[in-house]
Amino acid sequence: MTQNSADISIDRAISGVRVVAVVGFSANHDRPVWGVSHYMQNAGLRIIPVNPGLAGQVLMGEKVYASLADIPPEIAVDTVDVFRRSDHVAAIATEAVQHLPHLRTLWLQMGVISPEARALAAEKGLIFVEDRCLKVEHRLRAG
Repeated sequence: MTQNSADISIDRAISGVRVVAVVGFSANHDRPVWGVSHYMQNAGLRIIPVNPGLAGQVLMGEKVYASLADIPPEIAVDTVDVFRRSDHVAAIATEAVQHLPHLRTLWLQMGVISPEARALAAEKGLIFVEDRCLKVEHRLRAG
């Protein structure tokens, strides 16, 4: 069975993920972002919540940051997982490449698509995944 380029990108993304900045994090346990973050944390990954409305709080044992730019450089974020509308993603991707020196993967959750972010990721040599759930893909490959 041959793999397509999307599957190869997902495999590479998941094999290297250690610290995930979750943009659009929510304190609401009923939101998909909470379930995905909780699953990933239980799988051994460090989750860095990003939400300006929750900034400064400690959720899931981690300080919430207002933006990607606010995450201290000593937190080596390698993956940004985006739970925001598609029209917000280009700015998020730009902020990520400007402020996260260890970034290797830009991941857009189900229903989130951005040609601009895809182009930026390609230009910067990042792994790019869109319209896929990190939890689902991780579970498929871990299990």
